[in-house]
Amino acid sequence: MMEAAMGLMRRMHPKHTETALSALLSLMPEHSSDLLSQVDQPLQVLCDVDCGKEFILCEYNRDADSYRSPWSNKYHPSLDEGIFPSSELRKLEIEANDVFAVYRDQYYEGGISSVYIWEDDNEGFVACFLIKKDGSKTGQGRRGFLQEGQWDAIHVIQVGPEEEGTANYCLTSTVMLSMTTDNQASGTFNLSGSIRRQMNMHLSVADTHLCNMGRMIEEMESKLRNSLDQVYFGKTREMVCTLRPPAELAQQVRLPES
Repeated sequence: MMEAAMGLMRRMHPKHTETALSALLSLMPEHSSDLLSQVDQPLQVLCDVDCGKEFILCEYNRDADSYRSPWSNKYHPSLDEGIFPSSELRKLEIEANDVFAVYRDQYYEGGISSVYIWEDDNEGFVACFLIKKDGSKTGQGRRGFLQEGQWDAIHVIQVGPEEEGTANYCLTSTVMLSMTTDNQASGTFNLSGSIRRQMNMHLSVADTHLCNMGRMIEEMESKLRNSLDQVYFGKTREMVCTLRPPAELAQQVRLPES
C-alpha cells in the first residue's frame, strides 16, 4: 500500500501535492507518520515579525502547529515548550544561514533560504538546507519569461559522530520544479516535476562541517540541474521538435510521395 502511495505522489503535479497527500492521509491514517515524513511538499513561507525576515516552513522546524524561525529562534505562533537546538548547534545554524544566503543570491539571483540544525540519536546532528525561488513575473523573476515559476530545493544532511578527525555525511536532496509560460511567442506551456538523489561521503572535519556540507550541496545541485535539463527540458524539446518542427526544418525535410 505504501509503495503504491509513494509511486502516486512521485507522479503528482507539485501544485496538487498537498491535496493528494490530504486524501491519502484520510485513506491511510495508519501510515500518516510515514507519509508526512517521506512525501516532500512545495515549501511555504512565513514572516518572522520579530526581525522582519521571511523563513521557510517544513517538517523539520515544526512543533505542533508552530514553526521555528532560524533568524530569531522563536516559534510562530508562539509556543511555550518548543524544541530548540543546543547552544553549539544554534551557533552553527546562525553561521549556516548567513553563508547559505550568499550562496542563494549567487546561484539563484534572489529567493528565500533557511537552514535548520538539530541533534539526532547517534551523537551526531542533522541539517536541513532549504531554498524557495519564485520565478514568476509577479515574484522574483528578473527576466520576466515565466507566467508562473517555482523552484523548491530541500537538502537534508545527516552528519555522523567524529571518529579520528573524520565524519560520515549522508545527503538526501529533492528538487521540485513548476513553470508556466503564457505569451504570444511560446503560447501556453506547463512543465513540472520533481527529482530526488542521495550522496554519501566520508570527509575530514579539518575544513569544518559547514564547508563539507556546502561543497556537497553545491555538487549535488549541479547534478540535479543537469538531470532536470536532460530529462525534462531535453525530452520535451525533442518531442516538440519532432511533432511540430520549426518552419526552416520542415522545408528541408519533405515527406516521401506516396
